[in-house]
Amino acid sequence: MAKVTPMVEIPLATVDRLMRKAGAKRVSEDAARAMAEVVEERALVIAAAAVKLAEHAGRRTVRDVDVRLAAKGS
Repeated sequence: MAKVTPMVEIPLATVDRLMRKAGAKRVSEDAARAMAEVVEERALVIAAAAVKLAEHAGRRTVRDVDVRLAAKGS
């Protein structure tokens, strides 16, 4: 049976490049996919918190300060 992997929004080439920038000599496709899944999960948590912060401030637009504050808090 074929392995079903969740779709990720982050391009694997970008994840590969980030991992190499962190010092990896080689990055398997499975490793890049796993990293993309983890980063995307974390980004969604931060994004949701940033939306709540913007709404609390009476704004519909999420600003950089909301994202940075949400990232610190999560």
